[in-house]
Amino acid sequence: MNMTASSPKRRIRPDIADALAESIFNGDYAPGDFLPREVDLCERFEVSRSTVRSALQILVATGLITRISGQGSRIQPLEKWHLLDPRVSGWLASYAKPNPAIQREVFSFRAAVEPYVARLAAEHATAVDLLAIETAYEGMIKALENEDRCYAGKTHDEYDVAFHEAIFTASHNLVWAQISHVLKPAIALVVERSNQSAKRLSDSMERHRRVMEAIRLRQPQAAAEAAVAVLQRTRQDLGLEGLLRHIPAIETTFDSHNDLDNNDLVTRTQEG
Repeated sequence: MNMTASSPKRRIRPDIADALAESIFNGDYAPGDFLPREVDLCERFEVSRSTVRSALQILVATGLITRISGQGSRIQPLEKWHLLDPRVSGWLASYAKPNPAIQREVFSFRAAVEPYVARLAAEHATAVDLLAIETAYEGMIKALENEDRCYAGKTHDEYDVAFHEAIFTASHNLVWAQISHVLKPAIALVVERSNQSAKRLSDSMERHRRVMEAIRLRQPQAAAEAAVAVLQRTRQDLGLEGLLRHIPAIETTFDSHNDLDNNDLVTRTQEG
């Protein structure tokens, strides 16, 4: 007798750690807030107390919460979160889009690191590295030619992330290369958040091209300056004014009288 048809379907339960992480990353719970009590979480997710405790332990291990005896589970300050943990960086990309504080932190990291990494890439990139950078760039350009901004099964944003990841790899520094893999979702967060008009996208592509060309021509300083220019474009698109002002050795400004034109970019290398 076939019991399949008459057997009740098992309801798929949500991953409790993921669900709670989503609430934390999107700002439903701020640092210092307490999560609901275990008994309330059991009722909400229709699971046992041991299942809830296992999920909470994942959040403890990733630095998102701390368990306080007699009080409950409190959200940790942002600096305690293990953002380099692959699971946390995945949550970051999936759930943090509404959270401007996290977006600023991710962008600040990129602003501090990417010009230096671009310099290293210009010094150490191999032919294979250059091919990866150029392929990602061409993918971005091709994707923009299509209404859905896709090309060969990938979106423009995916090619953009691949472009930056390829530059990290081209640095041939073990630490930076590894960090690029871990931070890939975080970089994607900033890229996807950058809503750009056609004019801004064209400007952004020109800035990306300058980075690629400087790396190809083995011009470390030019590569660093071009990377700053890309980040300046991203900063404007995200509305993150005030960031990108303290990058060592490079100061980048825009002529306020000619907004968004490529010729507006003025880079000055500071002595010493």
